[in-house]
Amino acid sequence: MKRNKRNLRRLSAAGLLAVPIVLSGCGILSGKQSEGIDPPPAQVEKQMLNTAGSTAAQGDIGTQTTVYLADARGMLAPVTLGIPKVEGANAAQESLEVLVSGGRYAGYVPQGFQALLPAGTQIHQVKVDPENKLAVVEFNKSFTNYKAADERRILEALTWTLTGHEGIEQMQVWVDGVKLTEMPVNHTPLDRPLSRAMGINLQKADDAMYSSSSPVTVYFSSLTPDGIQYYVPVTRLVPTGQDSVQAALNELIRGPHYGDGLVEVIPDDTTIASIEKGEDGAVTVSLQDSMFEQGEQVPTELLQAVVLTVAENSGDAKVRIRMNDLAEVVGTDSRNYSEPVSRPEFINEISI
Repeated sequence: MKRNKRNLRRLSAAGLLAVPIVLSGCGILSGKQSEGIDPPPAQVEKQMLNTAGSTAAQGDIGTQTTVYLADARGMLAPVTLGIPKVEGANAAQESLEVLVSGGRYAGYVPQGFQALLPAGTQIHQVKVDPENKLAVVEFNKSFTNYKAADERRILEALTWTLTGHEGIEQMQVWVDGVKLTEMPVNHTPLDRPLSRAMGINLQKADDAMYSSSSPVTVYFSSLTPDGIQYYVPVTRLVPTGQDSVQAALNELIRGPHYGDGLVEVIPDDTTIASIEKGEDGAVTVSLQDSMFEQGEQVPTELLQAVVLTVAENSGDAKVRIRMNDLAEVVGTDSRNYSEPVSRPEFINEISI
């Protein structure tokens, strides 16, 4: 049995991702040698942006919400928290309250993660325009008291947190009754509403050129200080003209960049035999990997990484997975991935 297979199997039992019934995590393999993160120049960021009180008491859980927090390496990750249910509260607004550093939900943020909105930030209101699926968020002046290096991450955290709510696909920022046309510190343009097209944890694929690139988002793995596995979305700029699902899966197989603290979840000798969209709307991904044989369970972390990556790049389509022409592809969570699987409702439920 190959070393990669042993590692995947050894770590599959510590799964973490809500499915929503079963939690699973990511296999831990060494990050592959590659170039470090190559941040995009200002003009590329602008193009992507345009297209795209008291501490709460721990344990008082009433409702689940998924927010985007910075991990120990500064990368944003979705974290699902249980927070008190507030009757009549705006769910989107309550999720943003978690993003306030030292705010009233600070006690619910797991070890190793950090809220990015400046201390003292108040969310005056979150209004949703259902026709345009637009969330308009109004903050107080304290929202502007952040470091320039945090500006893009703040926008990513806001955008990805809000667009995780049903009926919201884009967002707009106001401060004390004034619509922002640019961010106040590093002057990121806000002349158009932001959507997930802006990306998250942005990187450039090794073979991509800024002038002719398109974004795809893939899911790798990382570990909390307590050794709990969780998924991290990474947007890669890849050469244009490719099918987005195919390009995303290629990047998933290529693996994380060296030095970013992430680990791969799928062997690098895996190949994609085909990608097909059926009449039922589900995307069927056929993989070839000599590591797995008939009757063996496939690590859930590998399968869930494929599901998350395909769903993110196909408008939340359901995903079925074929592998090596096996009659069934069953994960270590005993789930049959030969049948259509939806993106999990909740991801990375990390206990404090």
